[in-house]
Amino acid sequence: MTSETLTKTKAVIYTRVSSAQQLAKGHGLASQETRCREFARMKGYDVAEVFSDSAVSGGLVDRPGISAMLDYLRKACRSSVHVVLIDDISRIARDIEAHLQLRRSIAEAGAKLESPSIEFGEDSDSVLVENLLASVSQHQRQKNQEQTKNRMRARVMNGYWPFGSKILGYRMQRRAGQGKVLVRDEPLASVIAEALEGVACGRFQSQGEVKHWLQTQEAFPKNRHGVVTDEAAHRILSRVLYAGMVEKPEWGVSLRPGQQEGLVSYETFLKVQERLKENAYAPTRADLSQDFILRGSVACACCGSPMTGSWSTGRGGKKHAYYMCFKKGCSAYRKSIKRDVMETAFADLLQKLEPSRQLITLARTMFRDIWMQLTAQEGEKRALLQKQLREKEKTSTALLDRLVEADDPKIIAAYEKRLANLESDKLVIAEKLASSTKPRGTFDELFEPALQFLANPYKIWKNGGPAERQTVLKLVLADRLQYCRNEGFRTARTSLPFRVLAGLSSQSEVMADRKGFEPSRRDKPPTPLAGERLRPLGHLSTGG
Repeated sequence: MTSETLTKTKAVIYTRVSSAQQLAKGHGLASQETRCREFARMKGYDVAEVFSDSAVSGGLVDRPGISAMLDYLRKACRSSVHVVLIDDISRIARDIEAHLQLRRSIAEAGAKLESPSIEFGEDSDSVLVENLLASVSQHQRQKNQEQTKNRMRARVMNGYWPFGSKILGYRMQRRAGQGKVLVRDEPLASVIAEALEGVACGRFQSQGEVKHWLQTQEAFPKNRHGVVTDEAAHRILSRVLYAGMVEKPEWGVSLRPGQQEGLVSYETFLKVQERLKENAYAPTRADLSQDFILRGSVACACCGSPMTGSWSTGRGGKKHAYYMCFKKGCSAYRKSIKRDVMETAFADLLQKLEPSRQLITLARTMFRDIWMQLTAQEGEKRALLQKQLREKEKTSTALLDRLVEADDPKIIAAYEKRLANLESDKLVIAEKLASSTKPRGTFDELFEPALQFLANPYKIWKNGGPAERQTVLKLVLADRLQYCRNEGFRTARTSLPFRVLAGLSSQSEVMADRKGFEPSRRDKPPTPLAGERLRPLGHLSTGG
């Protein structure tokens, strides 16, 4: 090759790094380009272009840098000779099939492949060396993948989450002797915990309601359209990581306690999964809580169908809000009820539910006594849990022995399913044992918010927003309210706490003497006869 030919030869440089870490540290691309430029200067080539792929696997053929380089070569090689310079054979590909395919594409474009590390040729010896080096490069890539997977699998087995994808509610933090560990990321962690606990306790009845509530939380991230998607809500409700657990079934790593702090208990997480299976998914309507807060909570007294709401435009163009029954054949079909009338009547109903201060004081005293009794029984509860755990372990051992001896695929599958359920039960019991020694809070911290709600639900309804009003509806009502267009609300079926307070109130009225009457005989003890002792009332005979 003459010097005149060399001056006409142009070169393009291709560089590649396989990880974002190499790119962030500035290693790889620059050093590859420098070495290729030095080789081009020695050969007398003019470097025309540089193409790069950043954080792209060498096992892929379709890469942005490769595609751009091939497009350039197909046009440029028509007018001049071009060579493609690579620092090492592993830069063009780390897969034998990908290497051969890219080698053919470069040749078809009219260019040659050269490198300061290897001499490419068309003779049998050169082809053999090239294929061997490409195979070694492929082996190195596969070996690196295996080693990385094995290390990550070992981390999961030890309770760590080694994957780089960001988990909402957590952030990665390096700890001495542990590496990177998931830690709570506030305030998002508390928002997610509230969503999960809300489903577990019945505050949210469906995934759609959780999605709507998350939409109102400023701390929760939205997509580019400013909304929370169904997929985002589903991920929040289905990630076992939030229960302090880890698993990777496809790698053979079963469910186990994780090193991260759980946002909720594992027992709460299981309740969430049960509720999601029971309740069919139904997306929430945008106007459910905004315009017609009672929709879904009020039924027509004539036919029992849920009442709906709609806007009506008057003659002057002014809009009016109405509730109505849309059940065909109902006597109240499409007979409108002003929204303000119905919602004012409901507010009056809430005010009537407000118990007296004396009753709340009595309830507080009763709850405190129960709290003290349960606290005293904590030791017995712990012993019972330990016994249950031993029984579960004994059953698991027996099932494992049967599983080893079984040869029927159906029986093996049944045993494996039973073992998985037992392991889940053991995790719940172990979690209860771990938390039984740690009080979740004082009586005032745990019960005062509930007592404040029971004391005045109307106040929360009056001052709260749509989310708070929906909560009041769920906590106060045990069933839909029946509303008659001419009579108003029928007797409400309230939730258990309000029924208990009503029962206490009726008992207090029975025990109290009415004003204007003399004390009843039961308040005045009978006078014993001379020499006779008064027997307790419990020992009196009920006979005639």
